[in-house]
Amino acid sequence: MLNLVLFGPPGAGKGTQADFLIGNYKLIHLSTGDLLRSQIAAQTELGLEAKSYMDKGFLVPDSIVISMIKSKLQENKDARGFIFDGFPRTVEQAQALDELLEQHASPVLGMLSLEVEKQELIDRLLSRGKTSGRSDDQDVSIIENRILEYNKKTMPLKDYYSAQNKCYSIDGMGTIEDIAKRLCDAVNALTVETF
Repeated sequence: MLNLVLFGPPGAGKGTQADFLIGNYKLIHLSTGDLLRSQIAAQTELGLEAKSYMDKGFLVPDSIVISMIKSKLQENKDARGFIFDGFPRTVEQAQALDELLEQHASPVLGMLSLEVEKQELIDRLLSRGKTSGRSDDQDVSIIENRILEYNKKTMPLKDYYSAQNKCYSIDGMGTIEDIAKRLCDAVNALTVETF
């Protein structure tokens, strides 16, 4: 099974590239944000539990998110693989994901880390903010804080996956097509090594 973690700071282009990888490799997109929204909309037990935390302004506990991912894996047993987007965000989440995937005998094969210069991230997010309506994409100080938070809390994941020889740095600068080609080259090399 081709399980990939798509990694990168805010503005790195993860959403755009995830769509490309999903179409190219017939993967199932596992975005925790989408999962949470769909479970809440369907008023599942997990969705209602998650909503109770969100309504109070708290982060949804990892155990609930992992349970949602487990449910998604079970619904798609015949999938060619999954692309994890927005999860894991911490080493603890990565460890929990590894444990879950071990139960399904289908580990993460690689983390694709989009590397983009800070000023380019800021420019991309400000540009997106003109059409997205997201206030956090329209204020440079908020954008810089998001990048700082990412560097402090999420960046250690690169070390975690590097220690397993699963971290692949991808140049995230240039056109969407150029970046997509680099991602494909990495995935193709990864699948040749693995299968």
